[in-house]
Amino acid sequence: MNVIISPIITEKSMLDASAGKFTFKVYKSANKNEIKKEVEKRFNVNVTHISTNILKGRKIRVGARRTEKSVSDSKKAIVTVKKGQKIGLFELGDEKNKK
Repeated sequence: MNVIISPIITEKSMLDASAGKFTFKVYKSANKNEIKKEVEKRFNVNVTHISTNILKGRKIRVGARRTEKSVSDSKKAIVTVKKGQKIGLFELGDEKNKK
């Protein structure tokens, strides 16, 4: 079962990635054990810690008439991997050029 929807690439998540913490958007029904198994299987790393947060949905205004639409809740997981291991999705462009 795929529990990871996508990686979350922001300035904060890129700073955390240098410390070995990687952020992913996951399904709301996924628990920490499922997330750990999926990350270890997909990226060949050893997970040491997982934090999960439920992000509350909000209302946005769309269209020419600016009608309100609600965005559903989502869940994110911050995964800490064993020291020295990395996930390739979160590498910075500068690091690739140095190697």
